Amino acid sequence: MADRYLSFTGTAPGRFLSRRLGLPQPAALRRWSPQRPSLDGALLRLTAGKSELDPDLASVLSRTGLEVAEAVPAASAGALGVAAVVLDASGVRDVDGLGEVHAALHPVVRSVAASGRVVVLGAPLDAGDHHQAAAQQALEGFTRSLGKEIGRGRTVNLVRLTDASAAESTLRFLLSPRSAYVSGQVIHVGADAPTAPTAPTLPTAPGDWDRPLAGRTALVTGGARGIGEAVAETLARDGAHVVVLDVPAAEADARRVAERLGGTALPLDITAADAGERIAAALPDGLDVLIHNAGITRDRRLVNMPAERWGSVLEVNLASVLRTTDALLASGALRRGGRIVATASIAGLAGNAGQTNYGASKAGVAGMVRALAPRALAEHGVTVNAVAPGFIETKMTAAVPLFIREAGRRMNSLAQGGLPVDVAETTAWLAHPASGAVNGQVVRVCGQSLLGA
Repeated sequence: MADRYLSFTGTAPGRFLSRRLGLPQPAALRRWSPQRPSLDGALLRLTAGKSELDPDLASVLSRTGLEVAEAVPAASAGALGVAAVVLDASGVRDVDGLGEVHAALHPVVRSVAASGRVVVLGAPLDAGDHHQAAAQQALEGFTRSLGKEIGRGRTVNLVRLTDASAAESTLRFLLSPRSAYVSGQVIHVGADAPTAPTAPTLPTAPGDWDRPLAGRTALVTGGARGIGEAVAETLARDGAHVVVLDVPAAEADARRVAERLGGTALPLDITAADAGERIAAALPDGLDVLIHNAGITRDRRLVNMPAERWGSVLEVNLASVLRTTDALLASGALRRGGRIVATASIAGLAGNAGQTNYGASKAGVAGMVRALAPRALAEHGVTVNAVAPGFIETKMTAAVPLFIREAGRRMNSLAQGGLPVDVAETTAWLAHPASGAVNGQVVRVCGQSLLGA
């Protein structure tokens, strides 16, 4: 369903009226397209404190497709502005260093173009230095607050890292139109991640960054429609052979999607006790990317929720994910270097009235990811991450009553709903062969929802 309010505020009368009434003023987001795959303008690189990432950072930023500058280019100081700002705050170790963060960004924030990006690079918290830990933790409050005030479709994220080269896929994603609906996130890359094993798998640069999944097989559960279909399309665009799994009742839709993408349809009830074994049998050559997207809702307040509604949601959204993952890892069907990306939800992270069953199932997914990630990487060479969508424009949300739907759309820093492709692009980044240093992360795709952390 079209967002009429977004369209209205894009007109001169709409801008005037919304400004006078103090109403949200969403900006149309710039998303990836073959015609415009990159942001427009320069990438402004700034430093607060002594950088701990040179010289690798300079090399990585030079490969983003954006022209790197150390000051606002004169030609970009007007309406266009800079496309993105990367602030290297990895060397900030005290309160004086935080002053340098302010001094670096204060003069340039206005120059960031609409739908532009601000990425702050931080370091792991040093448990032996409480001053450094305080300063680095302060960056989280800073970036999340800036994300809520910067406006005009711009996003702000924090990446904690120790090795810039391991973060190339992450920086390329965050500094591109692909991350349009990802803001206010703290992403750990490499050995600083809370779930990192002692010997993490190093990221692998693809032969072709435009088709990084070429030669790989990806399975998407619930792939016949909605977000699952968008994920399948995006992975196929990136070169994967996509297996579209959905329930037998949706076989016709699954085949339609698979044929359009040059993939394969697999009609299968993911809740079947032997679903994992049947997937492995259907893919004798193995699997590289497993996307757990299938999910259902059966909303009702707990006092009115029968056991069947509770049990069906937990079975589809959580139990089947656990069983299938265990089976595919144990059988070796997921090849080394593989990726598991599960779908959580902000309902699981922040809670939602009428969704105790759904919230429990999606919080369970996040728990599985955080606990399984280090072991799966150490024992199988497979990373495990999750996306947590917020309000996404789908047929399901189009059926929500008007006022609740409008509240869902506006209650985030970007003041609008996301699109299925936003979840798909984030999933594709986590599935990327060069994202091997991203593990155990639950990344919200919610426009920085005002609900929850």
